[in-house]
Amino acid sequence: MDSFADKVKKLQDVRVFLLDMDGTIYLGDKLLPRAKEFLDYLQTSGRRRVFLTNNSSKNKDSYVEKLNKLGVEATRDEVLTSGEATCIYLKSIGAKRVYLMGTPDLENEFKSWGFELTEDNPEYMVLGFDKTLTYHKLVVGCEFLRQGVPFIATHPDFNCPMENTYIPDTGSMIELMKASTGVSPKVIGKPNKEIIESAFKKFNNEFEKKEFAMVGDRVYTDVKTGVNAGICAILVLSGESTMQTVEESDVKPTVIAENVGEILDCLKEIDKNK
Repeated sequence: MDSFADKVKKLQDVRVFLLDMDGTIYLGDKLLPRAKEFLDYLQTSGRRRVFLTNNSSKNKDSYVEKLNKLGVEATRDEVLTSGEATCIYLKSIGAKRVYLMGTPDLENEFKSWGFELTEDNPEYMVLGFDKTLTYHKLVVGCEFLRQGVPFIATHPDFNCPMENTYIPDTGSMIELMKASTGVSPKVIGKPNKEIIESAFKKFNNEFEKKEFAMVGDRVYTDVKTGVNAGICAILVLSGESTMQTVEESDVKPTVIAENVGEILDCLKEIDKNK
């Protein structure tokens, strides 16, 4: 692991922190140690923070509400879901008409971006984490794929963790549709670079790539996202991954920190020496 001085040097230019939540900021319904202090310091020091999630079944308000309950004052503008990232991507390529397989929350997200949701000659077929999935939706979606309509998926997670169990997520639905049609989607969410590129656009490209960092507790999603996007990738050891995970993976973080509190210490050291 790098020395403290090396970590400080690597974080010198970072102005925007893209933050995984569970395992990074909180575990279940409890904030992790020093997480609030870290988040508050990002604001008071003039840095920016974005809470990043692959879950496209919920809208931003769900995450704002959870963070607020945990004592973190967050706004909708500080949350980026894979659903919104997909909207940003589709807008950037001029899409207007979409056949969407998703929850009412995701439908409202797409409508707020001005997309027409239709079963009549769509330009794109979009699959989200659809907890309202029906056989009719599957039949229609697969038919569009057979007709050559481009296939977009919000994120690749196979399962969504619930209390004491898992439920099928978008990745499982992708495999079902792929088995029927032979068609694979372009995927926007972590670990793909498109979700980070959506974050660049969210800030109207006012920051350089070197000023972004992805922070998370999983090597194969969070760190890989940062690596794929060519930005600083920070692994915190407060969640799933361990040093053994890093040693066994071909994906290497830019910085490894015990938790976000250690990142905070680095930022304070940077600011002290300005």
